Amino acid sequence: MRKNLDQKLWKYNNLIFCGVDEVGRGSLAGPVVAAAVILPRNIRLKGVRDSKELTPRQRSLLFPKIKSGAISLGIGIVNNKIIDQINIRNASFLAMKKAIAKLKVRPDLALVDGFSIPDLTIDNNGITRGDKKSLSIACASIIAKVIRDEIMKRFHQYYPDYGFAKHKGYPTRRHIQALKFFGPTPIHRQTFAPVKNCTFTDEHRLSVPI
Repeated sequence: MRKNLDQKLWKYNNLIFCGVDEVGRGSLAGPVVAAAVILPRNIRLKGVRDSKELTPRQRSLLFPKIKSGAISLGIGIVNNKIIDQINIRNASFLAMKKAIAKLKVRPDLALVDGFSIPDLTIDNNGITRGDKKSLSIACASIIAKVIRDEIMKRFHQYYPDYGFAKHKGYPTRRHIQALKFFGPTPIHRQTFAPVKNCTFTDEHRLSVPI
């Protein structure tokens, strides 16, 4: 994978920039998680690419390398209740803003996978397929993915019938079947069509930490 965008910025600018990506936008349950990563100039991280192209084991091995090698790293999490209130697009932007705000070093520029973030207090560029063009964005993608997967594994302990540990809340056949049989849990996104068409059962009117 070519990640020459970071190299160009390091070579021709003195800007401090971060890569930003989010994970969980298409899930039916759980939070959307974003990460912002500032890397040192000309860092080498062998094997880093779009998190979707990596196995869970590869991501887990890269996670500590990225974390220890980064100048700063920020995480933003927006739960399903907020997603239902403001919609997934706005929730994704909110998670990314939170991630950037938690960076210990204030960047001059954010490189964002996909669309630029509205009303951000720093300059930002939305980059189509950014996780394939920027090392910083690819690192953010991996960090966000690993953290969100761990969150969904934790939820699996509360709701083992739904298979969250395997599909992480995405609309797989097993997940849809569980929704139809058991109804949604409190971590499901009620405004998403497959969930909206189901109703709560008394058995699953539970409250868990999010």
